[in-house]
Amino acid sequence: MLDAPAKPKLLSLDELLKLGKRVEIINTVPKEKCSAGVLHQLVSQNIYHALSAYSDQTVLGVIFSTGLTYLMYSEAKGLKDSFVPDISFIRLQNILPMPDVSKPYPGIPDLAVEVISPGEDADDVQTKLRTYLAKGTEQVWLVYPTTQELHQYRRDNNPEIRIYRGSQTLDLADLFSGLELTTDQIFTIPEWALR
Repeated sequence: MLDAPAKPKLLSLDELLKLGKRVEIINTVPKEKCSAGVLHQLVSQNIYHALSAYSDQTVLGVIFSTGLTYLMYSEAKGLKDSFVPDISFIRLQNILPMPDVSKPYPGIPDLAVEVISPGEDADDVQTKLRTYLAKGTEQVWLVYPTTQELHQYRRDNNPEIRIYRGSQTLDLADLFSGLELTTDQIFTIPEWALR
């Protein structure tokens, strides 16, 4: 008779914090976040600046740049999922109570933007995408700087995925009504980076 596979030992929040580096937990497995290159950072900044400026004017919610860890409603005693998106947005009405704001955010973002680096594992990216949407994230954007594509996934599957490339305007009506953001703005690289 075969023995049942051993249950993986889940990291606690305290154990995650003691690691002292940017680690995500993807389906119970801790994974160090890939280092980002200049192109990754430039594209991330383009998105962050556009969303942040709009959010500051409209007071819809809060835009976070790289570094905020989301516990994805995992229990602090055993983290099944814990993600660090490159950019994220939480509507003001969805912000959960946080007894200690120095700790990771206990819930999910309304928008998660993952700027994909060449070294990222495709299976991990897809697992994170499915987990975000299953836990209630409204939209997930997978941004591919090298091919200059943005894949917009929506929880309401309307449609399930939109792929933006070339000179296109993103459909942002559900999250940021009135904001116009184009792929040209997202993938614009400064002159000094093209030398």
